[in-house]
Amino acid sequence: MPRPTPSAVTPRLRDAERSRAAILDAAAALFAELGYEATSLAAVGVRAGLSRGTPGYFFGSKSELYHAVLEHAFADALETIRAGRLRALRSARPPAEVLAGVVSDYVDFVAAHPTFLRLIQREALGEGAGLDARSLRAAVGAEAVTALAQELGFPPRARTQVMHLLLSMIALTWFPALHATTLVPTIGFEGVSPAFLAARKRHITTLLLGALPSRRAAPSPRSAR
Repeated sequence: MPRPTPSAVTPRLRDAERSRAAILDAAAALFAELGYEATSLAAVGVRAGLSRGTPGYFFGSKSELYHAVLEHAFADALETIRAGRLRALRSARPPAEVLAGVVSDYVDFVAAHPTFLRLIQREALGEGAGLDARSLRAAVGAEAVTALAQELGFPPRARTQVMHLLLSMIALTWFPALHATTLVPTIGFEGVSPAFLAARKRHITTLLLGALPSRRAAPSPRSAR
């Protein structure tokens, strides 16, 4: 039996890659919208524009598909963190300016990945399938802490302070995105617009400036007397 020519194999590989990507996108949307239990492989296939059995063919089970979705999402986050660290270190800007850039990156990432936020929220509410040992979440968290420490000039002994800074940044950037249609309007904001996001970036940066090593080391006017 003759082997397929490279020109025949390449389209198949491309079709398989496109199908896999479509399944991951469809699954992420459905898991975020409905939760893990209410999402079926058949529904994912329909949402992806494929047959009902195709997700099972590619991923085997709903659990495997769910974890593949999370791995894909965490991989995007890891790539964003690495790109931001490289850009910050190359810029050689003062820590305050670097912080403003980091905050901007986090706000932009959150705005561009609403499905990722909803997936994590589902996990927090117990409506996911759990994050197993294969998850990249630990790697993402560790790399984010290391990146912040390097970008902002924290000494090695200050890792706990960097962890608190990261947690504060996540809280300040994620909360408005998760509650854009619930609590944000009740406060008086008209919506999550570009102007709103720009104002949030400035506000968050101002709040976090006091956590920088140079600011923490500087004596207050009262203590300097």
